[in-house]
Amino acid sequence: MWSDGREALADCSLGDRDRVLDVGCGTGAFTRVLTEETPRDATVVGVDADPELLAVASERDSSEDGRAPCCPQYITGDATRLPVGDDAVDLASCQALLINLPSPAAAVRELVRSSSDLVAAIEPNNAAVAVASTVDRETTLEREARAAYLEGVGTDVALGDRVETLFEDAGLVDVQSRRYLHEKRTAPPYDDRSLESAARKASGAGLDAHREALCGALSTAAYDDLRQRWRAMGREVVAGMRDRDYERVELVPFEVTVGRVQ
Repeated sequence: MWSDGREALADCSLGDRDRVLDVGCGTGAFTRVLTEETPRDATVVGVDADPELLAVASERDSSEDGRAPCCPQYITGDATRLPVGDDAVDLASCQALLINLPSPAAAVRELVRSSSDLVAAIEPNNAAVAVASTVDRETTLEREARAAYLEGVGTDVALGDRVETLFEDAGLVDVQSRRYLHEKRTAPPYDDRSLESAARKASGAGLDAHREALCGALSTAAYDDLRQRWRAMGREVVAGMRDRDYERVELVPFEVTVGRVQ
């Protein structure tokens, strides 16, 4: 994300920040964006509950060979019990975190507690994802699978356009949102990630990774039927790649919501 423009982050006032927190940072993708956009002497800290992901983030930063303005710091911590004091930063942020939490409001309250100025959340609305493909049934099957996933998953993965309400309920003021459309495009020449994705469709492995959530909405028989049709679609994708005429575009809408601490 963010390789095609960062205008949607304008309300974060990144050029004026001194101390920035990225909560639920994972392998540090958004942490590095924050590092690139803040002043060279700013402190950027990524927090995540998974030390293995933080190890990957640190390793990636050490391999940048000085290309980043500065290196962010990484610490282990829970999004609902952040290991920082009150007003510790002037921007507390997260990307694709709230949609994965059973209690996103609790995490928002911690973001508010930790910031002396701005709070920002970049969250997708996965109910509004759009897919276009040269394999006709890929579009309809993805829509079918997404509807079942949204119903069966245990968190609100379509939260993006309702974060404003969470912010206002937490006492933030001057709350505003901008939309960022994240485009995922597959076209020849195909990279390794695209080839692996196609293979996982054909084998059913990609769908199996979400079996628990899907079976929260589907019976076992319905899941097996979907998986069979999904694998057939995947074989069409692989054949299209072999002929170098397969293309796919996925648009994921992210809402960049920013509020100010009173």
